[in-house]
Amino acid sequence: MNSSQMKMLLLVAIGCILWFIPTPEGLTDQAWQMMAIFVTTVLSLILAQLPLGAMALMGLTLATLLGVLPIKIALTGFAHPTIWMIAAAFFISRGFITTGFGRRVGYWFISKLGHNSLGLAYGLVLTDLLFAPATPSTTARCGGIISPLFRSVASAYDSDPEKGTENRIGAFLVQCILQCNAITCAMFLTSMAGNPLAANFAKEQGVEITWAGWATAAIVPGLLCLFLIPLVMYMVFPPELKKTPEMREIARQKLAEMGKMTRDELMVCITFIGMVSLWVLGPTLGIHATVTALLGLVFLLLTHTITWDAVLGEKEAWHTITWFAVLVMMAAQLNKLGFISWFSESMAESLSGFGWVTTIVVLLLVYYYSHYLMASAMAHISAMYSAFLAIAISAGAPPMLAAIVLGIFSNLYMSTTHYSSGPAPILFGAGFHTLQNWWKIGFIFSLIVIPIFVFVGGAWWKLLGLW
Repeated sequence: MNSSQMKMLLLVAIGCILWFIPTPEGLTDQAWQMMAIFVTTVLSLILAQLPLGAMALMGLTLATLLGVLPIKIALTGFAHPTIWMIAAAFFISRGFITTGFGRRVGYWFISKLGHNSLGLAYGLVLTDLLFAPATPSTTARCGGIISPLFRSVASAYDSDPEKGTENRIGAFLVQCILQCNAITCAMFLTSMAGNPLAANFAKEQGVEITWAGWATAAIVPGLLCLFLIPLVMYMVFPPELKKTPEMREIARQKLAEMGKMTRDELMVCITFIGMVSLWVLGPTLGIHATVTALLGLVFLLLTHTITWDAVLGEKEAWHTITWFAVLVMMAAQLNKLGFISWFSESMAESLSGFGWVTTIVVLLLVYYYSHYLMASAMAHISAMYSAFLAIAISAGAPPMLAAIVLGIFSNLYMSTTHYSSGPAPILFGAGFHTLQNWWKIGFIFSLIVIPIFVFVGGAWWKLLGLW
């Protein structure tokens, strides 16, 4: 029996054990059975025998086949507004790459800041930050925009692992990109595909997080981290090459080769500015965040900046719609059937001797470091976010604070290992670090990032009135 068959057998065994355990007092049989299917589905996403979408559909089919849910309810997740907001953002983000607008902005930052290796790092980080609000695919953002820029810089200075020159500048830049990418993902509701999932789980528990609310909460600790990470990296793991005066000229040459901004780039720029503006002002104007995303997509289609064939060919978006819709539906049913309230009350009793501050700090640390066991942020959020939020609220934590902080931490752990996020294997695969060094740097920076968000973030959230 091979490894794949063993994992599938393990999934079946766990599912059967959970299904046949007697229903605890205070729960209906339907609620317990829904939990068994949900846990088995999430474990299948973690073990990943098939693509996430395929495993999620198996869970949905099982729920209907076993009579736990009628098919009309099982398919309700596909009508959820959050699903289509994130899908539209995926489609729009493709325009940043195909039109060359992302590369143009990156080269512009490098032309201004690229006089030394630290400036180059900040240029790449600022490029990531700029596109984060409208690019929920971290893999597309890093792989399609940031990584090509990084490789251009490394190549220009002959920093190549195969030649033993990785420490000239490449090793420094690649870790700056990874560590800061986790921060940019944490700063906006739409900068990582799992963030809307977390927000939806929070909504199921009565906490509605807005785009502006998330961004406001994350902006101060996030910007501080983006400033400090390259600086600390420069001091602790310095590049051999400190001065890079030629890079500014190289960037200017690249911009000259690209010529003037094209019409399609201009359309993408207008769409980007318009969407971010409406996401901020949407609650005041009465415009739903999903309507804003769809408006941006329609504008790009009407102006022929992107084609419908390109939308249909965006596999990652359709893949995300599938697994996202299933998990949203299952989480909603767990809450509706009373499992979440039963679980949170049970956990609250066991933690009754602790204050809410201690409880939430412990939860955040467990939530962060348990990601060493995970290869997917989405699977991690699906497995732990709802339960941890319920425990925090039951312990007395302000609901909005707990929901946003857990949402932010759902991104911070994405820089820990070489498999912790979509960008991680892309950047690790470039070969600039050994596995041991990669993990060491990830752990060291966790000791910097977590205190910043707990203490500086905590003070900022106090000023905002979140607690």
